[in-house]
Amino acid sequence: MSVSIQQYEKLKNKLQQIADIKYAAALLQWDQETYLPPKGNDARGRQIATLSEISHQQFTDEKTGNLLQELINCHDLSNTQKRNIQLSNDDYIKSKKLPSAFVRKSSEVINKSFHSWISARKENNFDLFKNPLQEVIEIKKQEAEYLGYSEHPYDALMNEYDKGLTVKFTDELFSSLKPELSSILAEIKNCPQVENNFLHGHFDKSLQWNFGMNLLKSMHFDFEAGRQDISEHPFTTNFSSKDVRVTTRIDENDFANMTWSCIHEGGHALYEQGLPDEEYGMPLGEYCSLSIHESQSRLWENCIGRGLPFWTHQYLPLQNLFPEQLKNIPLDQFYNGINKVSSSLIRTEADELTYHFHVMIRYEIEKLLIDGTIMSKDIPAIWNELYDKYLGVKVPDDKNGCLQDVHWSHGSFGYFATYSIGSLYAAQFWSAIKKDILNVEQMLISGNSLPVFQWLQQHIYPFGRYYSSAELCKKATGEILDSKYFIEYAKQKFYDIYKKLHQ
Repeated sequence: MSVSIQQYEKLKNKLQQIADIKYAAALLQWDQETYLPPKGNDARGRQIATLSEISHQQFTDEKTGNLLQELINCHDLSNTQKRNIQLSNDDYIKSKKLPSAFVRKSSEVINKSFHSWISARKENNFDLFKNPLQEVIEIKKQEAEYLGYSEHPYDALMNEYDKGLTVKFTDELFSSLKPELSSILAEIKNCPQVENNFLHGHFDKSLQWNFGMNLLKSMHFDFEAGRQDISEHPFTTNFSSKDVRVTTRIDENDFANMTWSCIHEGGHALYEQGLPDEEYGMPLGEYCSLSIHESQSRLWENCIGRGLPFWTHQYLPLQNLFPEQLKNIPLDQFYNGINKVSSSLIRTEADELTYHFHVMIRYEIEKLLIDGTIMSKDIPAIWNELYDKYLGVKVPDDKNGCLQDVHWSHGSFGYFATYSIGSLYAAQFWSAIKKDILNVEQMLISGNSLPVFQWLQQHIYPFGRYYSSAELCKKATGEILDSKYFIEYAKQKFYDIYKKLHQ
């Protein structure tokens, strides 16, 4: 074994040990959001903070830096090994900018914030969350300064979720998307509205759970390498590609809540399960970006999971499960209902078109918070104003308004734009899938989603962070991101649904 390979294996062993610590902390966080008893909150926060600090210290010590410098100059390594070294060095330089004490403090502040958010939601009172959230905002502003940026401080935080993503790029993208979406919505408003009241009858919790589990199985989620649980806000986490956890929430008076949470989080989970296990702890064993991650959830949730071919197969079992609620609802009415376009309060329950305005609202607020224009106390008023402006809805209370998302309590500033960008990637990937697999919709009608899963296994999952989002998109589809695919997809789907109602 050459000296270079020996040094590379030494680096890999160290990064895997650091990953062990990080995933131990992640397991504690998963437990915190699923099964932790309330009195365990404070101790759990300390435990997570300690592990976060240790992993950061381990990664940023001088020995890691010296080892990386040695390896960067080695030329007798494979392209995969060289890419792991390059990305690890980038991560090292970035992490080195954050003092260990700051990392610990961040973890402690965020833990406090999360539990304040839980309490504020229960009490439907943003004031209970206001001060802990401001502490998180100050931490994130400080983090942006540590990391550095060229133009806007928010760029430093967005870069954490999609490397190279900036305010300038996102502003331009959203500016071009808004008129297209507004035009489609205007045409839909001139059509008779879709009826979906049948989704809001009584749907037994245990029966919903069983159906959701079957949906995950139909998507090829590997239950030998994962599980599903209940949480306040659906999420996906992993501790390796062989241990991926998803959560959902169930509302017995809203069938849609659980169903598309399962499919959405299932899309995330398939990506995590598809990452190369042999690259555990290394950059190539991690997802490309959160924009690409969101593309996977939105592809399954919307392009497939709200598609007629998928439900042509799934609907009869659903009717048999809930005969009283759905016996008089034919498939075409169900399909129309699950794709109803209407302004609403809750982002996770929004249709594919108005969803982007939910994201833009959060994006606009985050920019203002990070550049210091507003503070946490200003959020409810601005939130309510933007919901009226963009979606024409009046926000009745905090729980249905600015307390609905968990992200800010987690310190996830810079994340929201990736939801919309991910939807655009999803439409472009779906277009490529239909070109590469000519009868894919017929396969879905017969209940066979394996070809879709295999296409993703070939074109998305195995590369980890080897490529940037733009590079991976071009490799998979032949083009960089182009919003025309989403607009074409949306027009074809929603004009077909709504204009038929004129007939």
